[in-house]
Amino acid sequence: MKMFVVFTVCMSVVVLASAQAEQKLKNCNEVRTAYSSKGFNVNDVPNKGVHGDHLKVCPQGFSCCTLEMEEKLSQQSRTDLKAPVHQLSSNLQNSFTQRHRHFDQFFKELLNNAEKSLNDMFVRTYGLMYVKNAELFEQFFRDLRRYYSHGSSAVNLDDMLAEFWAGLLERMFRLVNVQYEFSDSYMECVSRHMEQLKPFGDVPRKLRLQLTRSFIAVRTFTRGLALMPEVVGKVSTVSASPNCVRAAMKMLYCPYCTGQVALKPCKNYCLNVMRGCLANQADLDTEWNNFLDSMLGLAERLEGPFNFESVMDPIDVKISDAIMNMQENSIQVSQKVFQGCGQPKPNTAFRTRRSSKDSGFPGRFRPYSPEARPTTAAGTSLDRLLTDVKKKLKHAKKFWSTLPDTVCVGDRIFTGDECWNGTAKSRYESVVMGNGLANQVSNPDVEVDITKPDMVIRQQIAVLKEMTSWLKAAYTGTDISIANGDEDNGSGEESGSGCEQPNCDDLYFSTTTVPVKTRVIKTQAGNQPSSGTRLAPCSLALAVAALLLALLTLHTR
Repeated sequence: MKMFVVFTVCMSVVVLASAQAEQKLKNCNEVRTAYSSKGFNVNDVPNKGVHGDHLKVCPQGFSCCTLEMEEKLSQQSRTDLKAPVHQLSSNLQNSFTQRHRHFDQFFKELLNNAEKSLNDMFVRTYGLMYVKNAELFEQFFRDLRRYYSHGSSAVNLDDMLAEFWAGLLERMFRLVNVQYEFSDSYMECVSRHMEQLKPFGDVPRKLRLQLTRSFIAVRTFTRGLALMPEVVGKVSTVSASPNCVRAAMKMLYCPYCTGQVALKPCKNYCLNVMRGCLANQADLDTEWNNFLDSMLGLAERLEGPFNFESVMDPIDVKISDAIMNMQENSIQVSQKVFQGCGQPKPNTAFRTRRSSKDSGFPGRFRPYSPEARPTTAAGTSLDRLLTDVKKKLKHAKKFWSTLPDTVCVGDRIFTGDECWNGTAKSRYESVVMGNGLANQVSNPDVEVDITKPDMVIRQQIAVLKEMTSWLKAAYTGTDISIANGDEDNGSGEESGSGCEQPNCDDLYFSTTTVPVKTRVIKTQAGNQPSSGTRLAPCSLALAVAALLLALLTLHTR
């Protein structure tokens, strides 16, 4: 008896719900209002429900939709599917565009401040003697800026620093020995003995290690920050493939056709649709996370042993320490040079115009007190910038794999059982698919061809993988340069998602790369300086040797 009562009540509820739905379909006023709010002509909507045999996507029962309405709502669903992904991507893109700008401005201003500080102090301390040789220091900072902007394809840091110290030695050696006359060949001999003489003490070795490691880290980290908004910017358009448009239409607007304009899709239903349409992006997630981990690792290096600010801020003091070391040991250095390169000729002109001003560098270096130093670059500090960007990098992890979950929230879905499941207002019974292309083989709501992975996404995986290798190299103080020297062309041109139709929209971003060979330019690992290796010349030598061997073989035959 109780079962009969329960059955009767359930049937009454179903009949009542059907009656209410039928009443709504008899007049399509709510549909007319909702349809016109999307910007469509209200006259497209029938006054009362019609048979839906003509519909291609929505249920073909009694309906408030015509075929023309279904086509227009399909176009609207294309836009609505793109909107949340575009918004989320734009937020991430803007966040890292801003942080790249802050870092870039900070590093450039720090370089400018270091040069200004050195110039002001050296003019005050060394006077005219510095002014006459200022171009050496100006070139030093120009080369540092060129390396920061263009990398090792423009400036080899080791060679540049070696040339700077050689140039400084030549000028100082002449100044502390003005009573002698030195030919160019004699000065070449002096330069050859520089390593044994160590006229500047240990300063060149320490500064070389500090500068190369910090500049490599800074430049690579800044490039990583620049790559992120570029990559994210090209993923801001959701796929408009026919299958995704069909699935979006069924999820978002088929409730209109049944007269239930306020009905929201079930959460799991939304997840299956979005995971199907964003399957290729999810496959990007692993390499994206590796890239972010490498960025975080390099950020820690910049906070510690590779701290660019702690190297550049006192660089004037370090160079002056080297100069004073040369002054204090000028007699011993000169004697060793004379023994190795021969006794120089006396400078006859020196006797007639000798004065105290010609006797070498005057006085001792007096560095600024902390209060008198220039203001911090960009009005901030490296520590504050890194603390901020590390939070953003951590937040960006798993961005692609969690994108469907981030979209299917709030007022876009309904979390209870009284939701749209694709055919009616009821519980969604299908299993939720996993992330990634391989998991979409049985997606009940989006037809996904798992045999055709998107080639543009595969290119992005390669781009991120290569950038990760640069970051890992920079973590050890190693500079990796592209063999063709074209480091700053960005990551390529945008292309489609592999769609065969010429005008189809794409979801995917493209950072197209041309396969290139990389070579290690310089290595500064740990605390031991390295002379670096060049692989490209070695390859060239092998090629030349192979050619000569072939010619000799032909000759002997």
